Amino acid sequence: MKSQLENIYKAATADLESASNLNDIEEIRTKYLSRKGEFNSIKKGLKDLSDEEKRVVGALANEISANLEKAIKEKYDIFYRKEMDEKLKKDRIDITLDGAYVPSGKIHPITSTINEIVEIFQNLGFSVLPNVLSPEVETEYYNFDMLNFPPDHPAKDMQDTYYTKLAPNTILRSQTSCAQIRAMEDSKPPIRVVVPGRVYRNETVNARKNNFFHQIEGLYVDKGITFGDLKGVLNEFIRIYFGAARPTRFRSSFFPFTEPSAEVDVQCIMCQGKGCRTCSGTGWLEILGAGMVDTNVLKNVGVDPEVYSGFAFGMGVERLAMLKYAIDDIRLFFNNDRRFLAQF
Repeated sequence: MKSQLENIYKAATADLESASNLNDIEEIRTKYLSRKGEFNSIKKGLKDLSDEEKRVVGALANEISANLEKAIKEKYDIFYRKEMDEKLKKDRIDITLDGAYVPSGKIHPITSTINEIVEIFQNLGFSVLPNVLSPEVETEYYNFDMLNFPPDHPAKDMQDTYYTKLAPNTILRSQTSCAQIRAMEDSKPPIRVVVPGRVYRNETVNARKNNFFHQIEGLYVDKGITFGDLKGVLNEFIRIYFGAARPTRFRSSFFPFTEPSAEVDVQCIMCQGKGCRTCSGTGWLEILGAGMVDTNVLKNVGVDPEVYSGFAFGMGVERLAMLKYAIDDIRLFFNNDRRFLAQF
């Protein structure tokens, strides 16, 4: 049995000498040292030997197994390092070469427009109202009642307002003006805030209108505020945003929550005032509504109209972006067409 062990060891050593890769090493390990390998087959015969023979042959078998395991590991490490070196050399990357261009995302034109507008008003002394005071899911109480809308106002009709099933008289806000009430409930004058946000109206979608769009509301309440202050702030905003060369006009209008009220138009950039489908042939596009805060609105929130006055305005973000970038269809902002978005 001793000679058998020595012969197996010699054969295993010879196999290791002729091995040329890691697969050969694994085959040798399996052939000689696995459970069904040749050394284990020899060890199974130890039970038939005498105690003295068991001691001598067992010790020899363990010694040969240990030596073979060591030789196999050394050979394995040599081939492993060799193959890894070859693989690394083959897969080597020259880090000095320019990488492949991977296009990155851009800020959406609506987001960048909101950021630009907000920054302008912040530079004019306005702060941004916290989101908690400007929820998109609103109640009729804040969206209409507190803003001096009469009970039978057509804007409350289902044809104009999206009502939800979350609770009675709960809607998707149709304007950011409801944030005026929450701002005045949360703080006492002086108040000077802007409120960007999404609004929803049940309208027919066309080149000028969408049933989901963005507004920025502004509110300034303090002692001695006049319509002249309103015009001064809005004219300065328009000058910064569009440039001094863009013609604008104020038109008298009506809103339940402001008196007097006005709408501000900017000359259509697509037709230069000559008339096109974007401006419905008028040569002008309305960008915002504004006016002095109605005394009833001030009373509703506990602000004394004999002491304080203020103005409010609300502007459509999409309209402003369309005019600045000569975009003739509001729907382009929501179609997620990469060809359109890549221009920004």
